[in-house]
Amino acid sequence: MKTIALAAALLAGTALPAAAEPLAPADSRQILANVTADEKPLADAALQIWKFAEVGYQETQSSALLQQRLKAAGFAVTAGVAGEPTAFVASFRNGAGPIIGVLAEFDALPGLAQAAVPERQPIAGIAGHGCGHNLFGAASSYAAIAVKQWMVENDVKGEIRVYGTPAEEGGSGKVYMVRDGLFKDVDTVLHWHPGNTNSASQGPSMANISGKFRFHGKSAHAAGNPDKGRSALDGVEAMDAMVNLMREHIPDRTRIHYVITNGGKAPNVVPDEAEVYYYVRHMNPEIVKSVWEWVKQAAAGAAMGTQTKMDVEVTGGVYSMLPNEALMKVMDRSLHTAGAITWTPEEIAFGQKIQTTFAPGAPALSSVGEIQPARIEDEALGGSTDVSDVSWVVPTVGLSTATFVPGSAGHSWQNVAAAGGSIGVKGAVLAAKTLALTAADLFRSPDTIAAAKQEFAAKRGPNFEYKAMLGDRKPPLDYRKTGAE
Repeated sequence: MKTIALAAALLAGTALPAAAEPLAPADSRQILANVTADEKPLADAALQIWKFAEVGYQETQSSALLQQRLKAAGFAVTAGVAGEPTAFVASFRNGAGPIIGVLAEFDALPGLAQAAVPERQPIAGIAGHGCGHNLFGAASSYAAIAVKQWMVENDVKGEIRVYGTPAEEGGSGKVYMVRDGLFKDVDTVLHWHPGNTNSASQGPSMANISGKFRFHGKSAHAAGNPDKGRSALDGVEAMDAMVNLMREHIPDRTRIHYVITNGGKAPNVVPDEAEVYYYVRHMNPEIVKSVWEWVKQAAAGAAMGTQTKMDVEVTGGVYSMLPNEALMKVMDRSLHTAGAITWTPEEIAFGQKIQTTFAPGAPALSSVGEIQPARIEDEALGGSTDVSDVSWVVPTVGLSTATFVPGSAGHSWQNVAAAGGSIGVKGAVLAAKTLALTAADLFRSPDTIAAAKQEFAAKRGPNFEYKAMLGDRKPPLDYRKTGAE
């Protein structure tokens, strides 16, 4: 597989065709009107999914809601694809023509249940939408609905397809969909993500492998017969100590993080079962694989040293993102056509109160009304996503919109609060407009699709063969059902 650095070098030497003409004003007006007409049901769907707050592979209500909305709009829906009960594909086809996919996520994060208020106020529940996927799934679905209406009204040929993708947060839901060939006939794929800014910039993400290391020992009375026991928790702690010593010697910008998901039940009982959940990340997937093997060796050594047994389950694994400049130009143009965001005085007051919980130096709230210049970034954006695997099998482009208070950290209670109210919804509506305009632009411009495919082929290289980072395992449908919660 080509690394991102090599891909960038290939792109630098590739002459791209000139950008196609913008979408006709009449088409743009019609698309924007279609999204505007559905702002209320879009908001309703987003806020219902926020309340459901279902974690990966358990998004039964969230997935069903989006499927119902798409069916009602005239899409044919196939549920339970790729061995994932909450995954679906919804399609509207109007004869032969381009096939454009839109990704829709809807999983929440464990441990972030939070009210939609500007102060820390935990509420009952195991999870919260700290990454805004309630907004993601709703906006993507209504973008596709707007495009479908436009296709019917103008007899535009082709297919608009929504991929309902579960378990992005560590479950690698899209990887199984890619591996099962669900994108093999698609011309381009569009996505977006909630964020702090409005931007169509593209860049690499971090490849990762994640998994759970389970240690098995012997229980015993911790005071009366400790010699009879072998602590599984000792195995976990020995592994963690060795992995932390590795940090000095692994390639720069590698990230390793973990959480002990099971450390025993009572201090006076030697734990016979313990579990630790690990992530390894780097821009280069080959480095991820190498470091992961070293982590596994540390786990094996820890088991040997504590006279326990160990097994490991890989729960996730994703590539780094493959950017596409030809598609970025269309997405950026669409974002400017859609416009930025204006907050009400009440939303400004909400944002100001949220910003009092940040360290000094947060960006101005007025930045939500700006569109950042679009560019291809050289550095990884800090996180990982299973969208990356899609980007290695079909030309893919995304954007971010300001759904959170500027300066918010990812996966935070502040994000949950914003995603559950009007601030988040306004960013989702902007995303829906931009996605819908981009899809319409591509339907009208086969030359742009051809340019995107030419760039895509050059970046991947002639001998690329997709192989999932997580191997041939089945989707880990229970990865959020153990101590991880």
